[in-house]
Amino acid sequence: GLGFNIVGGTDQQYVSNDSSIYVSRIKKDGAAYLDGRLQEGDKILAVNGKDLKDLRHKDAVELFRNAGYDVSLKIQRRLQPQNGPVGHRGDGESGGLPLAAILVPGLALAAAAVWILLRYRQRM
Repeated sequence: GLGFNIVGGTDQQYVSNDSSIYVSRIKKDGAAYLDGRLQEGDKILAVNGKDLKDLRHKDAVELFRNAGYDVSLKIQRRLQPQNGPVGHRGDGESGGLPLAAILVPGLALAAAAVWILLRYRQRM
């Protein structure tokens, strides 16, 4: 397979009033994971040039199964994290740097700069 799961379709809307197909999960060490461009929550607009608009879920799955070896996907990135399964990785990773990883070194540098400035002023 391509290494990812999808949700959505005209018969199984994942987002209210939207029958689009979305990536729900990227499988570790699968083709999509190794490629690195596809992300959970991406909306898939087309597969090998075939528009996915107004398809039932099972018809979209069938398109992916028959996509062949070289697959071209047209996607739309989610603009902001959504609640629920789309934004949740499930493995305890937030997907970004914790705020403390940025603030702590920055504050340490600022404190060192102030200390050096004060020491320099005392010598004058």
